[in-house]
Amino acid sequence: MSGWPGKTVIGLTGNIASGKSVVRKMLEHLGAYGIDADALSHRAVALGAPGYQPIVDTFGKWILAPDKQIDRSKLGRVVFSDKEAMKQLEAVVHPLVEQAVDILIRRAKQKVIVIEAIKLLESGLSEKCDVLWVTLAPQELQLARLMQKRGMTEVTARQRINVQPLAEKKASLANVIIRNDGSFEDTWQQVTAAWNKILPAFEPESPRVVETVEGEVTVQRARPRDADQVANLIAQLSGGQRKVTRDDIMAAFGEKAFLLLRVNGQPRGVAGWEVENLVARTDDVYVHKSLSFLDSLHILMDEVERASRELQCEASLLFLPEQYASQEASFRSLGYQRRTIQSLGVNAWEEAAKESMPGGSVMYFKQLRQDRVLRPV
Repeated sequence: MSGWPGKTVIGLTGNIASGKSVVRKMLEHLGAYGIDADALSHRAVALGAPGYQPIVDTFGKWILAPDKQIDRSKLGRVVFSDKEAMKQLEAVVHPLVEQAVDILIRRAKQKVIVIEAIKLLESGLSEKCDVLWVTLAPQELQLARLMQKRGMTEVTARQRINVQPLAEKKASLANVIIRNDGSFEDTWQQVTAAWNKILPAFEPESPRVVETVEGEVTVQRARPRDADQVANLIAQLSGGQRKVTRDDIMAAFGEKAFLLLRVNGQPRGVAGWEVENLVARTDDVYVHKSLSFLDSLHILMDEVERASRELQCEASLLFLPEQYASQEASFRSLGYQRRTIQSLGVNAWEEAAKESMPGGSVMYFKQLRQDRVLRPV
């Protein structure tokens, strides 16, 4: 039994670039509440957060960037080459992350929780979990992912891989092993098979229904089985500007979710959104020309916000093409304000915007809750 009565808690770990986050997203598609403990560790040492000053006192002001935030690349060069330095860092960060995880799980409405953490075993969090899942990937694939997706040099990437415990040691403790070295679909089949074996069956959420002048509008979260429909809808509604395939959408499911908007049963709109580090980000928004874009956006964003609040998000970021910038008053009526990245004022929100904002778009912002985990980051 986990450390949280009434919850089934999956501990998810694996070595760097072994695909943990993709598996966590898959579990979220199946109905779990996901927690990225590694993202929380970054929050814990942000300027003003409880871990910031102890880390600066321990390692010195030379690790600070010009904006006074801790430069994680500088800190990483120290701790990934010195085991004692890593222990000092973990002594500050791990207790703070455990507190944040506890807060999030106690608040969560979902009955199944997945905690993703690269140091799940070392931090002791695994002892509070009901089951342990471990992701595995060949070292050369890990190396390629680190170089391609994180822009690391080969030397740095190999250092990060080699400093970690042998993957086989983690795998020997696992209840479930996910081999993440194939396609998204291969991994999805492993995840769903394991979910169905060890967890109770979950009924999919019923679609949200809204009555409009156009007829009955429903909004429902798409599943990977809907990938063909999502791909066709984006291609159709973008006027052929976005030529995406089923494989593209399947790969996107490793990072985001899609909402399908139907009018009288016919697909008429789609929105792509993701939640990471307690920030919701919505980018792909396409609506059939027969519908009011703003009315449809309102319906879609209501559902994004409802789901995001259930995931305890602090903020919602909406990225739209520049052509909608003139309709700022309409967006204000939805509670959104046009903002620049620098004006967000919270490090985690600014990082989310930098990571997600497409080129040539404008950003609209809405705060979803006042109380924040690891306040005041």
